[in-house]
Amino acid sequence: MRDVLVTAMVFGALLFVFKRPWIGVLLWTWISYMNPHRLTWGFAFSFPFAMIVAIVTITAFLFSREKKEMPWTRETVLLLIFICWMLFTTFLAWYPELAWAEWNRAWKIQLFVMLTAILINDRQKLDWLIWVIVASLGFYGIKGGIFTLGSGGGYHVMGPAGSFIGGNNELALALIMTIPLMWYLRSQAQNRWIRNGLAVSTVLTAIAAIGSQSRGALLAILAMGFFLWLKSRHKMATGVLMILVVGVLAVNLPQSWYDRMDTIRNYQEDGSVQGRLNAWHTAFNVASDRLIGGGFNMFQPPTFSQYAPDPYNVHDAHSIYFEVLGELGFIGLTLFLLMWLFVWFKAGRVITACRDHPENKWAADLAAMAQVSLVGYAVGGAFLGLAYFDLPYHIMIMIVLAAKFTGVAPKTQQAPLASGPSVPPHPSSRWGQRAWQRK
Repeated sequence: MRDVLVTAMVFGALLFVFKRPWIGVLLWTWISYMNPHRLTWGFAFSFPFAMIVAIVTITAFLFSREKKEMPWTRETVLLLIFICWMLFTTFLAWYPELAWAEWNRAWKIQLFVMLTAILINDRQKLDWLIWVIVASLGFYGIKGGIFTLGSGGGYHVMGPAGSFIGGNNELALALIMTIPLMWYLRSQAQNRWIRNGLAVSTVLTAIAAIGSQSRGALLAILAMGFFLWLKSRHKMATGVLMILVVGVLAVNLPQSWYDRMDTIRNYQEDGSVQGRLNAWHTAFNVASDRLIGGGFNMFQPPTFSQYAPDPYNVHDAHSIYFEVLGELGFIGLTLFLLMWLFVWFKAGRVITACRDHPENKWAADLAAMAQVSLVGYAVGGAFLGLAYFDLPYHIMIMIVLAAKFTGVAPKTQQAPLASGPSVPPHPSSRWGQRAWQRK
């Protein structure tokens, strides 16, 4: 039954993509994050939904008469250079078969990141994109939060099999990055039920992230939570929800959870941590010896036998920084870090330019929450290999588009005029929904 339902939903939505290609971006986003086909047990489990959606969306995009304008900023230009560098290193990778398989996944993600920047061309579409991301990942957050409370926190919360976020560590980081986006939607919602629903979803998602028993996620959620409180317009409500989460977890989490988190202090005795440190040393040694790195999936036994302090302790990098360093070299890491630094500064300019203008305050709120998500990614990513995961790149595009829609110029002193561009109704408001339905 699930197989039929998922198939009907995807192919039913495809009928609208031919006329409105931006709906194809939303459909691809839903499949990429939620992986609904992975929740089935029959033919739909391995059916190529994403490929079919991609073909239809790209075809509709090419034949569409809509204006096709890519917002070329220093962030998107640097992203394009980073993509080209990934391709270049793949040609010279140590393990070509493994490297091309990873490139095959990476370029598809980046293609739709670029299509998102082109087709999401007004605030209303941007809000729908955020809603799709939040609903897709929030599904696992709500489900995982309820599971954690029901099981007493004794089991790991896992993601959909065969996806970027299939493991407990990866899912936890994705949920942590989603929480600020939930909070943004809550701040914009006019309907009381939607606001309350998002508040409950935020609490359950935070519980799910901690219930994953990921030590990196614990550090990430602490950093993200502090910045979320710091950036929130409603510090009292934010603080109350945080206290609620801590209180609920303190009562429900078993001693085994505390014992596992305590290993952060005694990392010298933890085999997993030592394996990561060995992989990090390996990545540094490879990059020092080879300017372009070893290429995608270079963390293999022959690499460790030549470059690792302990050649027999083969381990994945489990760090976005050392993953990029080992696979793409110091040049790739420089591009990677510089790109996110530019994104952070862009968000800061949006906040400065828009926070005092009521009609553009939504952009300041979004940029602030995007920064909070990136803090979670920066901290949690230090212990997880999600350098090529979709979500941070989507957040980059959100910031670029928020700047574009509000007229924020490249320089800080060139803020948008008080009159500003017209802002379409928000899709979560009662009147916004009616206006959307009339179009």
